[in-house]
Amino acid sequence: MAGFEEPAIYSPEFADTIIPANGTYPFYFSENPSLIAGLSDKSLSLIAPLVAYWVHSLIFHALDVYGTEWAWLAPYRIHESAEVKAKNLVSKSQVVWAVLVQQAIQTILGIIFVDSEETSVDHREKMARMSPILVQSTLLWMGNPHLAQSSLQRWGSSVLYFAYWWAIPTAQILFAFFVLDTWQYFLHRYFHTNKFLYRHFHSWHHRLYVPYAFGALYNHPFEGFLFDSLGAVVAENISRLSIRQTVLLFTFSSLKTVDDHCGYSLPFDPLQILFSNNADYHDIHHQAIGIKKNFSQPFFIHWDTILGTKMTRKEVEERSKKSKRNGLLKENGHANEHVNGHTNGHANGHANGHANGDGNGNGVANGDHHKLKVE
Repeated sequence: MAGFEEPAIYSPEFADTIIPANGTYPFYFSENPSLIAGLSDKSLSLIAPLVAYWVHSLIFHALDVYGTEWAWLAPYRIHESAEVKAKNLVSKSQVVWAVLVQQAIQTILGIIFVDSEETSVDHREKMARMSPILVQSTLLWMGNPHLAQSSLQRWGSSVLYFAYWWAIPTAQILFAFFVLDTWQYFLHRYFHTNKFLYRHFHSWHHRLYVPYAFGALYNHPFEGFLFDSLGAVVAENISRLSIRQTVLLFTFSSLKTVDDHCGYSLPFDPLQILFSNNADYHDIHHQAIGIKKNFSQPFFIHWDTILGTKMTRKEVEERSKKSKRNGLLKENGHANEHVNGHTNGHANGHANGHANGDGNGNGVANGDHHKLKVE
């Protein structure tokens, strides 16, 4: 048709007009070759989790040591301090050595498998590869090319910027959480259902009947390698994380596992607010009543919920009350049996004694009669 002008959105060059200019970065991004001067990002990904683990652990250890007399802290303590000494089957020095061995293994694994990426990344070029996808998606969604074009001219650059710098990295991290949760749930559950694996490997971790912070990574070395170290590397690679995202994943995972074993249910702890898989939830798994429940770790509880292995604190309390009631009924039953047995025995004994007495009397009389007769 004469005079018809095709919308600019159909031209290949249109996608380039919505690419944000170089130099517009979010607050978290640094153009420096490394986040910390003199320390490569790969080295940081190996060191930061260790520092996070021990600093976070020492905070809770200080509460264990110095907070025993703090009245305000008592309601948040899941177990009394005396229970740690009474119920745990391993010394704290043994726990420290086992954790250090696991951390040495995970560091060696990281040196081998965690890749450093090039420091010079052309982010504009990477966004240029995304912009045609955004254009086509907007066309399909809106259906009207003129409306799609005007919308992209107004919002396209902001949408592309948000997708590249926020949505995709967040989705990658959340997917890494999902992969690590999936890895650990099914391995953890299998190590409980397989008697050989539980007896020889996973039972190590359950020597801590009452968990505490720096015992979070107390495992058999093989289990520690398989569950935590290898699991984190698998999650990092499948999610295609950058090296700086890897720093975040490894460090956050360390903080989370320490918090899950801290022994305190703290309403002001951000990790316990954000995640329902927290210290109180995981503590149930360490108790006899919940040892076949709450396998999920370290982030979410979807697998426990879907597969029917979730147990809440309310359920624990209800089962404990039921168990106590049953125990009381059983105790009362034994008491009634004892009383009834004693009463019946006394009555029977009295009756038998009376009958025997009569018999003995008759016997004596007959004997006397026989004696008189012989004489």
